[in-house]
Amino acid sequence: YVLYHCRHLKGINFSKLTKKAVRSGSYVSWFPTITSKITAGESFLPIEWKISQSFTKLPIKVTIPGPMTISDNTSNEHYSDLKTMGIDLGNAINIEIKRLVDVGCKYIQVDEPLFARKPSEAIDYGIDNLERCFHGCSKEIVKIVHICCGYPDKLDAVEYPKAPLESYWKISEALNNSTIDEISLEDAHRNNNLSLLEKFDSKTIILGVVKIASSEMESEEKINQRVRQALEHIDKERLILAPDCGLSFLPKELCLRKLKILTKVAKSFS
Repeated sequence: YVLYHCRHLKGINFSKLTKKAVRSGSYVSWFPTITSKITAGESFLPIEWKISQSFTKLPIKVTIPGPMTISDNTSNEHYSDLKTMGIDLGNAINIEIKRLVDVGCKYIQVDEPLFARKPSEAIDYGIDNLERCFHGCSKEIVKIVHICCGYPDKLDAVEYPKAPLESYWKISEALNNSTIDEISLEDAHRNNNLSLLEKFDSKTIILGVVKIASSEMESEEKINQRVRQALEHIDKERLILAPDCGLSFLPKELCLRKLKILTKVAKSFS
């Protein structure tokens, strides 16, 4: 998903792979190398959104990897510092986001799981470059950021490294003061102290209440209880229920079952 977007950016060389440890050293792999200034390539997301939108009357959200996350999934031999790289990545992503806006896409999410891995860098320059992705977008566009804490390489794995639990707390003030409208947080795989939600008094929170790397089927009662706990710290109008992250780990049948129970619980609070 991240590298798919990278293939549509100029300045990233997929013929030159560099070995690199990523996710705070969680694993080592070979990644494409940034060899020149990063700029936007040809438009590609608008046509994909239009095709997806043609299948439903409900609005389709597009998700895009953010500058810090792309920087962690590439190797760099061009930029002298990651902040400058992030500026160029933000500008390139901004062009593609404006292309989406031009064809009618209203809900746009930039994924920045690296904020949880590197909260100091997120505060220093990551959130600025996240906002850069949305420069020039009108107030009608719902600007979303997703920040999860890491998952295993296979379904139902138990021991795997995650970002520190306190990361959300460290970046909460800066995110609350940002121009982002909605903030997507993981809570199913690892529960937060839900008083965290009180840190976001000006944002809508998308709360993960369904595990995406576990075949365990959440019960309606379990999700309902967690939602009621969350509502002790945030008003109902600013809470959206969701899976923790993307659903690619799950078989289709299980995926649909989880989404159906999630939807049922959400509707019970409407």
